[in-house]
Amino acid sequence: MNVSDILAMRILIVDDEIDNVQLLEKILTREGFSNIVSTTDPTRTLDLVIAFDPDLVLLDLMMPEFDGYAVLEQLARCTPKNDFRPVMVLTADIMPEAKHRALALGAKDFLTKPFDFIESILRISNLLETRLLYKRLHALIPDETPLQAWHLKRD
Repeated sequence: MNVSDILAMRILIVDDEIDNVQLLEKILTREGFSNIVSTTDPTRTLDLVIAFDPDLVLLDLMMPEFDGYAVLEQLARCTPKNDFRPVMVLTADIMPEAKHRALALGAKDFLTKPFDFIESILRISNLLETRLLYKRLHALIPDETPLQAWHLKRD
């Protein structure tokens, strides 16, 4: 896996706190990521996903009016079932109920505030690598989910 392929991937940050957005942007750019779009308005998330086509969404859970759970529900309704676009939840809420609910709505990982810089980059890189592998596999077998394709090749 080429590191430059991962660094070129698109990341969308959704957090109502501008300080959190700026911190994540700083962490990511320092590590070499350059395709970053951010918003402090969660109601813009779906439009940004459609326009920017991010490979990863970093999503705050606790936002006024339109919280991260509502965004996850919206993304789930609009994402094809064969697609894999990971969402990493950003939260200060360490309660199991918050994690369970976010995972049930489609979140793939969590990043706990305050951010640990090394853990942040490692988790983000892992999700982006998985997304890249998914895209490569989907390019080889476009009309089937990876699991269906695997079963077909075994039979």
